[in-house]
Amino acid sequence: MYQKILVPLDGSELAECVFPNVKAFIKECRVNNIVFACVVEPTLPSFHGEFPVSMEDLEERDAARRSSAKKYLEEVANRLKPEGVEMGVEVLVGRVAESLSEYADNNDVDLIIIATHGRSGVTRWVRGSVADKILRSASVPVMMVRAPGTKGGI
Repeated sequence: MYQKILVPLDGSELAECVFPNVKAFIKECRVNNIVFACVVEPTLPSFHGEFPVSMEDLEERDAARRSSAKKYLEEVANRLKPEGVEMGVEVLVGRVAESLSEYADNNDVDLIIIATHGRSGVTRWVRGSVADKILRSASVPVMMVRAPGTKGGI
């Protein structure tokens, strides 16, 4: 049923709480393709003090962030890689929820497994929830995993 699973990560321990679920899908559902993805939002031009930050500096920062994200994802894939399972990494650039949903649509993803970060109340209203946005925008099933120690609520 599930052959290709997308696992969005942001580098946090909270996001990595999905790993036991990923391992269970590999073992029990015989999933043979896992893609770990990280989205890097482009840095917007701004002024720092009296001087504007140059476009070259912004491009260098973004390139460094993409490189760091790729290195992190490769480490995760190598750490979890079971025999016979293809592990891919994707560094996407853009808005997080939209980029992940679009990737899933365009790359034959069967399931997205994502951690919730347990925000509620005003924080959730102000910052929104990436997991909720993915749930609403993705055209494939989404499994949301609550990170240990986070509180539920509306």
